[in-house]
Amino acid sequence: MTLVTAQEIAQFRSELATYPEALKALDVIEDCEGDLEDAAIALAIAAGQQPQRDNAEWLDALARKCRAVICQKEFREDLLKGNYSLMFRYLAETPLLPAILATPVLMYVVRQGVNIFCEPLDHF
Repeated sequence: MTLVTAQEIAQFRSELATYPEALKALDVIEDCEGDLEDAAIALAIAAGQQPQRDNAEWLDALARKCRAVICQKEFREDLLKGNYSLMFRYLAETPLLPAILATPVLMYVVRQGVNIFCEPLDHF
């Protein structure tokens, strides 16, 4: 289970204030008491997806699906500085996932540690 704090939610809410999809996702994350996996499953089901794995495995797999994009130099540097807006917008517009899931994926990556998450790609 990956839990985010009220402070982390507030930081994302501030950074992504102009994105209604992000704010809606943050409301669901708050309703799930910061449990990213539960929130991601609820959001996925609401978006018409049917996750076939355990919650923790499903969010991790979804994040890994986006790893090549998230770990691009310019996005990675922004994430390390706490700037989530550009990455959110890119993920929300990509066909990799429904826009409503961009926020829990980003929060998951930040919670894991951006450099740790991107480490498998650093060896190329």
